[in-house]
Amino acid sequence: MIAAPCLTIKNMTMAYGDFVIQRDLDFTINRGDIFIIMGGSGCGKSTLLMHLIGLQHPAKGDVLYGEQSLWQAEHNARQRILQRTGVLFQSGALLSSMTLAENVALPITEHTRLGSQRIREIVSYKLALVGLAGFEDYYPSEISGGMQKRAGLARAMALDPEILFFDEPSAGLDPVSAKLLDDLIRSLRDNLGATVVMVTHELASIFAIGTNSVFLDPETKTMIVSGPPKQLLNESRDPKVIRFLTRGETENRTENAAKNQET
Repeated sequence: MIAAPCLTIKNMTMAYGDFVIQRDLDFTINRGDIFIIMGGSGCGKSTLLMHLIGLQHPAKGDVLYGEQSLWQAEHNARQRILQRTGVLFQSGALLSSMTLAENVALPITEHTRLGSQRIREIVSYKLALVGLAGFEDYYPSEISGGMQKRAGLARAMALDPEILFFDEPSAGLDPVSAKLLDDLIRSLRDNLGATVVMVTHELASIFAIGTNSVFLDPETKTMIVSGPPKQLLNESRDPKVIRFLTRGETENRTENAAKNQET
């Protein structure tokens, strides 16, 4: 079965004025992927995400949603394209003055004409999907960081998006909470059929749920390689990729082995 492209990044350059962040980005995100954007600090991972969700315009190139151009589309057409997406930012970005139910209801109220009773039903369902049934009337300050991330995820899913974007979803979470969030993301992909695009540097998440990936390099300012993370670990010969995917452990073992032979 041939995978169907969901997002296609074509010859894209990202820049702030004359300062180039990344150039010549060409890769495809297929439907059903949990696609990882990875690379060292300062390589432009989050900046790339901003380009994919319509918040920053590329200096060159384009992003295709299916066969629709995001950046050549008129404003209203672009907004219709982006309504097919949901975004979970690193902080969760919940509005502190609103309850969890009000936060999740916000995009539904803005983009649909559904009645209040139907909206309440949808909100309760979305919160239940992320394990927060019964927390509708809680404020973000009254729940843990992991619960805030799950509430942010419920809001991202409010309009039943085809594509979910996550920016460092495990940031600030303990290992147990991070694994629970990974399991939830994979479960939502499997059960709802959504495509997931995730910026992360967490190796546990990358190997546990990533089905495909792209590696951005801050030195050459372009992508080095793309492919399933486990395959890159086993087959890549690029030292930067190996160093990132092993946290340098391979090099340390080699150096220690050489020192042992000398002694």
